[in-house]
Amino acid sequence: MAEVRIGVYVCHCGTNIAGTVDVEEVARYAKQLPSVVIARDYMFMCSDPGQALIKSDIKEFSLNRVVVASCSPRMHEPTFQRACQDAGLNPYLYEQANIREQCSWVHEGDEATQKAKALVEAAIRRVSHHEPLEIKEIPVNPNTLIIGGGIAGIQAALDIADSEHRVYLVEREPSIGGHMSQFDKTFPTLDCAACILTPKMTAVGQHPYIDLFTYSEVEEVSGYIGDFKVKIRKKARYVDEERCTGCGVCQEKCPWKTDSEFDIGLGKRKAIYFPFPQAVPMVPVIDREHCAYFLKGTCRACERFCEAKAINFEQTDQILELEVGAIIVATGYDLMDPTPITQYGYGRFDNVITSLQFERVVDCVGPTGGKILLKDGTQPKSIAIIHCVGSRDQNYHTYCSRVCCEYALKFSHLIKEEIPDADVYQMYIDMRCFGKGYEEFYDRLSHEGVNFIRGKVAKVTDEAVTDEERGRLVVIVEDTLLPGVIRVPVDMVILCAAIEPRSDAEEVAKLLKINRSIEGFFMERHPKLEPVSTPTEGIFIVGCCQGPKDIPDSVAQALGGASKVLSLISRGKVSLLAATAKVDEMRCHGCGRCEEICEFHAPKVINKNGVMVSEINEALCQGCGLCAVTCPAEAISIRHFTQEEIKSMVDVLTES
Repeated sequence: MAEVRIGVYVCHCGTNIAGTVDVEEVARYAKQLPSVVIARDYMFMCSDPGQALIKSDIKEFSLNRVVVASCSPRMHEPTFQRACQDAGLNPYLYEQANIREQCSWVHEGDEATQKAKALVEAAIRRVSHHEPLEIKEIPVNPNTLIIGGGIAGIQAALDIADSEHRVYLVEREPSIGGHMSQFDKTFPTLDCAACILTPKMTAVGQHPYIDLFTYSEVEEVSGYIGDFKVKIRKKARYVDEERCTGCGVCQEKCPWKTDSEFDIGLGKRKAIYFPFPQAVPMVPVIDREHCAYFLKGTCRACERFCEAKAINFEQTDQILELEVGAIIVATGYDLMDPTPITQYGYGRFDNVITSLQFERVVDCVGPTGGKILLKDGTQPKSIAIIHCVGSRDQNYHTYCSRVCCEYALKFSHLIKEEIPDADVYQMYIDMRCFGKGYEEFYDRLSHEGVNFIRGKVAKVTDEAVTDEERGRLVVIVEDTLLPGVIRVPVDMVILCAAIEPRSDAEEVAKLLKINRSIEGFFMERHPKLEPVSTPTEGIFIVGCCQGPKDIPDSVAQALGGASKVLSLISRGKVSLLAATAKVDEMRCHGCGRCEEICEFHAPKVINKNGVMVSEINEALCQGCGLCAVTCPAEAISIRHFTQEEIKSMVDVLTES
C-alpha cells in the first residue's frame, strides 16, 4: 500500500473564520500530525489562486490525500473535489473540515481555535482511510417530464421544447394556465394577465415538441437521473379530443349547473364545461359527480347536440408509460382557506371574500362581468383590504407570502378605477414592496386617495354601535401610527390570504422522493447556490411549489430549471454517485429488510447461485445509509462512509 501523503489547507474565509480562529496556529498544528506533508493557511481557499495552490502542491509534493478546513461541505466540497481531480487525484481522496458553521460562527476565543484543531485532526485521520472510488457514467434520455401547467411549468416547457427536445407536460386540471389564468391584471404594470398568458398557453398547445396531458396525474416514478420511468393516469373526459372542435354547443345545451371551481364558488358552470374561455386544450370535460347521465342514466343532451360525435360516455382512464431523463416540478400553490380565522368572518358574512375571489369579480369574463358588486347586486361604497391573513402569524404561517402587499395595492387601483368615489382602506402590518417597480407602484397608489392604516386587524363584525355602522361590516383595527383601536364601517372586506403548499404536496414529495421545508414547500438543495435543484439528482423545483413568489420570480426560476435540464441533455451523460452502498455477500442473509426500508428502491434480494442475497442498483442508490443501519447482519456498508472512517473521526473528537 502506498504511503499516505496529506496536504492540509486552512482557509481564513476573510474574517468569517480568521476573526475567531487562529488559522496560522491551526495550520502549524496540522503540520506536525502523522502523514501530513504540507500544511498552509490562505485567505480564500475557494478562489482560483487557492485552488491553484492545491493543484500545485499535489504535483510538487506527490500528495495522495487533501484536507481543506473551511466552510460547510455543502457549499464547496464539489469545488475542491474538482481541483483534486484536475490535478490527477481521485476526488474521493479529499476531505473537508467545517471550521466555519461548526466552529468560528458558534465559538469564541481560544475555544474556537482548539475546536478547529480537533476538527482538522479528525478530517486528517479520516482521509487516511479513504479509498479511490470509481466514477461511472450513464447516458441521459433527452426527454423531460414537467409536472404542473401554471406559468412556471409553461415557461420551462417552452424553453426546453424550443431547443427541439421532447417535453411531456402533465396538468391535473382540464386546462393549463394555473392560478395566473384566474387573474385580471398583473402588478406593477397592470398588464392584462390573459393577454400575457394566453399566447404562451397556445404556444404550448401547438408546439411540435410538447406532448400535453391535461386532466392527468403522475401516479408512479421510478428510476434515476437520466433514466426515469413514469406512469401517468390520463383521466377520462368522456369527450374524444381528436373529434372535438371546441364549438361549445354541448356546454350551451347542458341543463345541469354547479358551482364553478375556476370562479371559486362565485359563479356557476355546467356539468360538461370548459374551465374558462381561453382554455388549452379547448376540449370540455364531463363532471361525473354532477352529470345526470352518470347519476340517473338520463339526459345525454350533450351527446344529442354534438355534431362532431365527440361525446363518449364509455371512455375510461388511460395509463401511459413514459421514459425521461429529468423531471421539473411546477405544481404551484394553494390559497389558504381563511375560514379557521373566525374573527374575520369568512364564510359567515356574504361580503367577506378572498383575494382570489376578488380577482374573479374584477375579471371581465368573471361571474359579474368585471363589475364590483355586493352579494345583493349593489355597488359597494367602501372596501377594506386586510393584509397578512394567515401569513406572518404564529397561529398559522410564520412566513411572509411576498405577493400580498402588491396585489392589495393593485386591488385599490382597480376599485378606484371603477368606483372613483369609493373609500378604500389598506390595513397592513408592514408594506413590503421588494421588487422592480414595486415601490414606485406603492407611491403611485398613495396619491390615488387610498387610506392606509398600519395595524393588525382584530375582528370583522356585523354588530353595529352607531347608525353609520348599521347594516354594514365593521373592521376593528389597532392603528399603530395614531395609537388606538378604531372601527371602520365598510361594505366589502377582501382578505389577502396566505400562499401555502398544495394540499397534495406530501403525496408528491413521497412520489418523487424529494424533501419539504418546515413550512411544507418543496426544499431546494441549497437556498443560495442551488435554488431549483433537489437532493434527488435529476429532479428540479420551480415556481411557488418551492416557496411564495411573484410571476417574474416564478418565470425566472422556470428559466433556471430549464437551463439545468438542457445542460444535462447537452452533456448526454451523467456521473453517478460513487459513495453508494455495497453488500458483503458472505454476511448477507437475504432477509430483505434493506429492500423494505429503501425509499429509492436500490437494494433487491436476488437468487445468486442458489443463495438469497441483496444486490444494490448503484444507479438508484443515493448513499443515504438507511440500509446500512437497518441491516441486522451488518452486511451493508456505504463507500466513503466506512466504519473505519467514521470511527477514526469520533476517536479524535471524543479525546479532545
